[in-house]
Amino acid sequence: MNGDSARVSVAVAVPPPLAFQVFTEDIDRWWRRGPKFRHAGSSSGFIRIEPQLGGRLYECFDRGGLPQVFEVGRIRVWEPPHKLEFTWRNANFAEQEFTEVSVEFTATASGTLLTVLHRRLSLLPPDHPARHGLEPGEFVRMIGLWWGEQLTALRRACLA
Repeated sequence: MNGDSARVSVAVAVPPPLAFQVFTEDIDRWWRRGPKFRHAGSSSGFIRIEPQLGGRLYECFDRGGLPQVFEVGRIRVWEPPHKLEFTWRNANFAEQEFTEVSVEFTATASGTLLTVLHRRLSLLPPDHPARHGLEPGEFVRMIGLWWGEQLTALRRACLA
């Protein structure tokens, strides 16, 4: 971790093609629920990745009886089963604000080392609401811990 990016890795006991498939096709099954992880909060809904260059990472949910779609990002690199990159934005980001997430799937003797690098964090101004008032190092640590929780859920999904 540095002031601009958080890197988190997890070993999963499946080969890269299956790890890539679980990450992309089964994202709604492993992506944690609740207000810390989804725009839907505790409401029902789903999260999806459109499996192609330029595809969306988005959430769909009901709010007040009305269907809502929130585009989290767009796929910038689609190289199954080795690499996936997408832009990332939260609901409190201005239209032109985004960060970037790179996910690499590296074969190991026991399966796959899956590494997430969330970068461009330093481009968010110090007073940005996404920072929750945290200093740069604390903010990057928070992002790393958040991805750690997500990847732990992914590892469990790969075991199922």
